[in-house]
Amino acid sequence: MNDIRRTILWVIFGFSMVLLWDKWQLHNGNKATFFPSATEAAAPAPVGTASGAAGSASVPSSSSTPVAASAGASAVPGQQAPAALPAAPAARERVQVTTDVYRLTFDSEGGSLTHAELLKHADMADKARNFLLLDESAQRVYVAQTGLIGGNFPTHKTPMAVVPGPRELKDGQDELSIRFESPDLGGLKLAKTWTIKRGIYDIAVKHEVVNTGTAAVSPQLYLQLVRDGNKPPGESSFYSTFTGPAVYTEAKKYQKIEFKDIENGKVDIPKDSPNGYVAMVQHYFATAWLLADGTQRELFTRKVDTNLYSVGMLTSLGPIEPGATKTVDARLFAGPQVETMMEKLYPGLELVKDYGWLTILSKPLYWLLDQLHKLLNNWGWSIVALVLLLKIAFYWLNAKAYASMAKMKAINPKIMEMRERLKDKPQQMQQEMMRIYREEKVNPMGGCFPIMIQIPVFIALYWVLLSSVEMRNAPWIGWIHDLSAPDPFFILPLLMTLSSLLQTALNPAPPDPMQAKMMWFMPLIFSVMFFFFPAGLVLYWLTNNILSIAQQWLINTRMGVPPQFNLPSFK
Repeated sequence: MNDIRRTILWVIFGFSMVLLWDKWQLHNGNKATFFPSATEAAAPAPVGTASGAAGSASVPSSSSTPVAASAGASAVPGQQAPAALPAAPAARERVQVTTDVYRLTFDSEGGSLTHAELLKHADMADKARNFLLLDESAQRVYVAQTGLIGGNFPTHKTPMAVVPGPRELKDGQDELSIRFESPDLGGLKLAKTWTIKRGIYDIAVKHEVVNTGTAAVSPQLYLQLVRDGNKPPGESSFYSTFTGPAVYTEAKKYQKIEFKDIENGKVDIPKDSPNGYVAMVQHYFATAWLLADGTQRELFTRKVDTNLYSVGMLTSLGPIEPGATKTVDARLFAGPQVETMMEKLYPGLELVKDYGWLTILSKPLYWLLDQLHKLLNNWGWSIVALVLLLKIAFYWLNAKAYASMAKMKAINPKIMEMRERLKDKPQQMQQEMMRIYREEKVNPMGGCFPIMIQIPVFIALYWVLLSSVEMRNAPWIGWIHDLSAPDPFFILPLLMTLSSLLQTALNPAPPDPMQAKMMWFMPLIFSVMFFFFPAGLVLYWLTNNILSIAQQWLINTRMGVPPQFNLPSFK
């Protein structure tokens, strides 16, 4: 019976501790213990080769050019470093383009996108700066590249000419384009046109391939994202989120890929698919290459160089006759993981905002939170309102749990007296305890099951709040200017700690003195973690605690068990 009583109290905090432990394990580089993330790869492939790409598209090891801090040195899928150009190449340019949501930098070498600032999102460390998603510098490598393979064709290493044109999206304009044109290489010319539209985070990329030779050729177009294996700057040390490649296909759905699995050649993704996308994912933001459904594509991941990795797609252009042109349209998503926006861009793209195994619960919770925000126009109050609605939905389940706890509390003096009287007769003590439970019609597990039923819902809500970019830099009231950052004055964590201690005081005290002491230490230890958690998560937990205390107080009073505080004794 002592163990049963302890279980009832433990369950209130237990599922939260499991979550925290799980994330702590991930933070320290271990596998998730209780809640593993997406499908993990298993099939081996040689290091330096493309995993999942078919025969001719297999990716060789890095080119002979050493890679330091530049992804420009990464090898082209399916071919070695391009041969020298027959004529002097155009001078290398870095072209900056500004729209209402982006400040982008393109490299005329290959017409690649090497820098992307998101003008609507501030940097977490320095609010005066814009958030930098893509970058190619001494500190970071994260770029988007495309090119042709199947011969000595234009790649992301080919110097290209930049077509003159506007570089800033003016008021009244809806889109802006920048065009790169390659020289004739292997009988082909490649023109890339990047088109950025107002207010959206997907960029149209048109590839026009012209056969300038005298024989038909059949090149393949590759689209790849290349980045280093480091955690993004500013990641929290107290909770861990996924950073790395991801692949989505209708056949295998959403698959996350660890950098270390690419390193060890342990990636198992579909060999080819008529649909899907490849992505690079991090907390709150993602990039993804998108092709139209029905376009056959081969998927690959590869180690480019030391701590440098790529994920990409290859698609065949088929035979191109002399003088003919083939066009392939693609899109690059590069922006925040706003679920409603990504759902409209491509089926399954919203899954980069990963809720793990509780997606079936998290998605409707996010939808409800979004609807509340449309009414309240404040994410903090929307969190409070959502927790209130969940408490209303689970009112009767909670009522049963608290009623059971109230009965346990009412008979607690009788149990304590009996334990003291029979402390030297443990077997008789257990029999007497069972007799008291039967006579008083008390079920020791009655407070446990109703709460356990709700645990998945609250874990799902935890993931919604942790994953939603809408919380980033979103104010609540007064001193809370960013729901995704810790409370700067620790007011919310202190209130949450006090509310947890109050809940412990209202619960029936375990008969065993050591257990009673442990039940007071638990909320204190647990609350320490919340001092470093995002304010939105602490607000959710504090609101839940306050509403639970109010309901427990009301039920205790109705049942004639006046609220009494079981204060600890640490003698």
